[in-house]
This record gives sequence, structure tokens and C-alpha cells, in this order.
Amino acid sequence: MRILTAHNYYLEPGGEDQVFRSEAHLLERRGHAVLQHSVDNRSALEMSRLGIATAAVWNRASGRGLGRLMTGHRPELVHFHNTFPLLSPACYHTAREGGAAVVQTLHNYRLLCPGALLERDAAPCESCLGRRLAWPGVLHGCYRASRAATAALAAMTAVHRAAVTWSHAVDLYVALTQFARERFVKGGLPAAKIVVKPNFVWPDPGSGRGGGGYALFAGRLSQEKGLETLATAWRLLDGTPPLKAAGEGPLAGTLAGVPGIELLGRLTREDVLGLMREASFLVFPSLCYEGLPMAILEAFACGLPVIASRLGAMAEVVEDGRTGLLFTPGDAGDLAARIAWAVTHPVEVGRMRSEARAEFEARYTAGKNYQALIEIYERARSTRN
Repeated sequence: MRILTAHNYYLEPGGEDQVFRSEAHLLERRGHAVLQHSVDNRSALEMSRLGIATAAVWNRASGRGLGRLMTGHRPELVHFHNTFPLLSPACYHTAREGGAAVVQTLHNYRLLCPGALLERDAAPCESCLGRRLAWPGVLHGCYRASRAATAALAAMTAVHRAAVTWSHAVDLYVALTQFARERFVKGGLPAAKIVVKPNFVWPDPGSGRGGGGYALFAGRLSQEKGLETLATAWRLLDGTPPLKAAGEGPLAGTLAGVPGIELLGRLTREDVLGLMREASFLVFPSLCYEGLPMAILEAFACGLPVIASRLGAMAEVVEDGRTGLLFTPGDAGDLAARIAWAVTHPVEVGRMRSEARAEFEARYTAGKNYQALIEIYERARSTRN
């Protein structure tokens, strides 16, 4: 199959960027002719807000650029990851005009929520879900804390909702979890066009021994990730066990000086995987629904149990008592109690290590992902309208 994959890179590297590259490489290794097309938000740093807003609604230049690539590559299918703001829905129409089926992975909730997370003030928020215009998001300035920028983004989604872009220009959407699929259906996307396929981990990092005697946090140090809950829990635990925190972000100071917490800064993926293989468990106290955190899947691949918020994707992916433990979101006392239990029950946690690895092998390997991806592509091609 001739495939073109397209992605708008973020200013801060993240899991979506990793998935875009990994899926393209996976397809190439299986013999498909894959052309990767990407743009980078660094090129938008000198653009005005009006220019970015205009591009997000309809970027003719991006559409023309994709068209030139399609003329040379002649793809049967174009798979989009992030299109905001520089690719824009103009590229959907270019792909369809070129005869290709169109697949869009829903890595976040951008089509439903200006802030993309269905979160506000460190709590889940569905105020804009299903609305023609996301005016509550505009009122609260949910995108970059700016009402003007949020209004531009809300206008983009409203324009394309009215133009039936979301229901007619995309042949198949890929949601990462059943939980996410239900939110997108509730938000107005056609249920028949949304399938569920999780992310995957490649290359396989292998299971570790878990002998390091420490807990691990790996992610952005920001409010929605539950950093204040994490800091309070460790104070309640008097710094035991030690916690290694890998990542950067505006709330790094929240963890600084907390007994038992060591700030490591941003590390390479390989270094984080090395820490995962030796950690006792991963702590994931997010306060938002999340898409499908790569940190959790990578932890499973390393045989690392996860202690996570009982919320959204985490509650679906982490099986309480089997592959990890779940706690009440935002409840530092409950988190501290779960961690204390894990520390005093090494035999049970050892069994969770085996179950976490088994879950990875059953659901999140490259082989499983490839099978699911090809089924999605074949379905999109056969149902192209």
C-alpha cells in the first residue's frame, strides 16, 4: 500500500510526535511505501495571531504543498495525526481530491475543546462538548489563557462543523480508548466512523528487575498532571520511598525541596526507559482525562506497575489490583495510602510487574498495532464516500 502520513509538530516534543514517527517506521518495515510529511510550529512563531487563526481554518499553502507530494507519491491513503494549526482541514480535501482515503487519529480532544484536554482549573470539564460554538471555552480563555486566541480556535471548529468537514472529509477516525470514543460521539462525530486503536511501544525495551527501590514520575511538570497532589502525597509519606521525577514544566518548583523527591529534568526516552526498568512503580496522578499516555504503555513494556488517577484513559488502561493501583483524582491522602500499600506488599507488586508486562504483550506491541492499523486502512479505503 502507498501511504502518506502527515503531522504538525508541536513546540514541545510529546507523545503524538513519537507515535507519528513510530507508525510510519512500522509500516515501512512491513514493506509499505510510506511518505512522511510534517510541518513544525516553530515556523509559526513569527506569525501574527490573525495569521495563525486564518491558517488553522484553511491553509491554502499547506493544501497545495500536500497536493504536490501526492502527485509524486500517489498514495492510496493519507493518515493525519495533528493538523493544528498549520496543516488545517484544507489538507483533508486535498487528499480526497487526489483519490486517497483519509484517516485521522484523535490524539487529543481539540475538535471538542479549545484547550484540547477537556479540562479547566485542574478538573475535567465538558462545558463545550456538543456545542456548535465552544463559547464557554472562549469565556474562560482555555487556549493559551487568551480569549482572543480561544475565539479563533473555536471559530475554526465551528466553521468546519457547519461545513460538515468532520463528518464528510474524513473516512475514519482513530480514538485511542473506548472512553475517548464515547466523548467524541457525544461531541457530535459520527459513531460509525470512529474506531478504537491504542498506541504502541517500539522498540520493545524489555522487562526490568525493579530493584532500584524508588518510585518514578515521568511527564510534563504542569498543573493538569497532578503535581500538587504528588508533592502533598510525598510530604505525607515523609519522603519514603524516594521519587525520581523526570520532566520539565512550569510547576517544577512545586516538587523542589519536597523530601524524597529528586528532580531529574528532561531526559532522553532511553534514559526514562532505563529508570522504568529499575523503578518499583510509576506514579501518574493526572487531573485530566488524558489521551493514552505513552508513559503508561512504556511502563507496562518494562514490567512496571502504575499507580494512577481513577479517571479517563487511566481508569480504562490500568486494571486496579492487576497492572497497578487506582486512586481518587486529586486526593493526596488516597495516593499516599496506595503508595504505602505498594511499599509494604512487595509480593503483590511483583505479581503486578508480571501482569503489566503481559498486558503490554497482549495489547501494545508493534505487531498488534500493525494488524489493527492495516484493518483500519482497508476499512477506510472500502468505505471511502
